[in-house]
Amino acid sequence: MSLKIGSRRAIVVSSPEIAKEVLHKHDLEFAGRRIVDAITAWDHHKVSIAWLPPQSQWRNLRKICKEHIFSSERLNASQGLRQQKVQQLCNYVGQRCLNGQAIDIGEAAFSTTLDLMWNTFFSVDFAQSDSISSSFSSQGAKEMVGNAFKILSIPNLVDFFPILRAIDPQGIRRRAKVHFGKLLDIMDGIIRQRSQERYTSNTYQRKNDFLETLLDLNQQNESVWSYKDMKHLILDLFLGGIDTSSVIVEWTMAELLRNPEKKSKARDEIRKVIGKNELVQESDISNLPYLQSVIKETFRLWPVFPFLVHQAQSDTQINGYVVPKNADIYVNLWGMGRDPSLWSDPTSFVPERFMDGEIDMKGQHFQLLPFGTGRRMCAGLPLADRMVHLMVASLLHKFEWKLEEGIKPEEIDMTEEFEGTMHKAVPLKAIALLKPL
Repeated sequence: MSLKIGSRRAIVVSSPEIAKEVLHKHDLEFAGRRIVDAITAWDHHKVSIAWLPPQSQWRNLRKICKEHIFSSERLNASQGLRQQKVQQLCNYVGQRCLNGQAIDIGEAAFSTTLDLMWNTFFSVDFAQSDSISSSFSSQGAKEMVGNAFKILSIPNLVDFFPILRAIDPQGIRRRAKVHFGKLLDIMDGIIRQRSQERYTSNTYQRKNDFLETLLDLNQQNESVWSYKDMKHLILDLFLGGIDTSSVIVEWTMAELLRNPEKKSKARDEIRKVIGKNELVQESDISNLPYLQSVIKETFRLWPVFPFLVHQAQSDTQINGYVVPKNADIYVNLWGMGRDPSLWSDPTSFVPERFMDGEIDMKGQHFQLLPFGTGRRMCAGLPLADRMVHLMVASLLHKFEWKLEEGIKPEEIDMTEEFEGTMHKAVPLKAIALLKPL
């Protein structure tokens, strides 16, 4: 499908065959990204792994992520931190459980992921950072992150009519500068404080976090890897990793509460493999095929990003049609996930369809691409994969779940809303029980 919106040409791809043609066979030709006006705040687009063209600077950033941040060795070394944060999530749920209070699952997952990501980078909880005012509430911290993420999802007239750029009629770039600026200022304070400690304190002890690694790279070659590069890479990974993981946890729990027999099946598998009193470990996930199928089925029905967005870097022929240079390519994950020619009973939640294990989410099966594929595949997939499975498994393992009084499973509102990611329009609230129903 070809659409013309203002000055933009958009090509929508809605089949795995053409998606493979675009993202695999012609990966390089379609590895560009259209620069939206909001992302030009603080010149973020000039240093961003998400927005740079696939050239030397971008390749260097991908290499840093692959080798120093999301490698199996680094993730294995930091799994104790993820265990700790998920245990804190369970402790919070337990407290609400004792009081009989309903839990906003999306908000709880967001808080957990927020603190996990900030700790992974800086070895401190977000709201406890020295660069954040002590009067700044945890809720305020979450709003700041949420605002920075959501500003990119607002339809902007400037992106379709560039002649309006000078006046920024909706004020989106101005707001983006404010929201990004707050986070960048906090990061700058942390980076400079750590750097000063490294070089001036005789008693300095190295931290096992990503900032330490990035400062090592800066020390090796400051002209190639500056403080600015650090801040903007962390901003990308931070915003890209928080909302996405928490959103899929909420959708997963919503589907399980809508389908009690699936929830029981997933819980029984976890308890059989792990035992009732043990903690779920990341190493257990590979032994939980039904849980893995539950997550895949959630991504099929509720992709966090309904479209993969690329840009043509040259005129390219696809399936007999010429896709012009600079055209935006939208790979319709939402449509493919609900295509009856690809999936039987496509609107029903059926994890069993993935139990043969043939389809994974790592970019090789084009009917299921929640993390993308090829050059533009999500760099944080290894961390997101571990965190989502660990959070869902732990919530199912330790607690029974029921809906609030008077709400039946089939009455859960599954309306979606796009705010940078595809959220539930109505937050999922549920009551946790320590004892079996």
